[in-house]
Amino acid sequence: QVSLVESGGGLVQPGGSLRLSCAASGRAFESYNMAWFRQAPGKEREFVLAISSFSGNNFYYGDSAKGRFSVSRDNAKNTAYLQMNSLKPEDSAVYYCAAGRSAARVIQAAGYDYWGQGTQVTISS
Repeated sequence: QVSLVESGGGLVQPGGSLRLSCAASGRAFESYNMAWFRQAPGKEREFVLAISSFSGNNFYYGDSAKGRFSVSRDNAKNTAYLQMNSLKPEDSAVYYCAAGRSAARVIQAAGYDYWGQGTQVTISS
């Protein structure tokens, strides 16, 4: 069982940056792939990016994240991070972190067993 808590969301001007954190409690954090999804009002949940388990040598990017976002993890701190740069108004959404062990569904919500409650990110001038 893993519990996830996101933090770091807020209001940022277009072009700005934010770093979201996902703190995990429970056992074997390092054994989970960690992903970030987002959901804007009236839209389906969207895959943003993911980092593989253990050493985190593999990364998976959604179209919205390429060139602007990055993901990292600190297994000693049981925490995953989402660094977002060059933010745009269309990045506004609730951002969720998720933990899972599916190798075949890394970019799919179905591949994740545990979810945080989400943190709101709003990009506006």
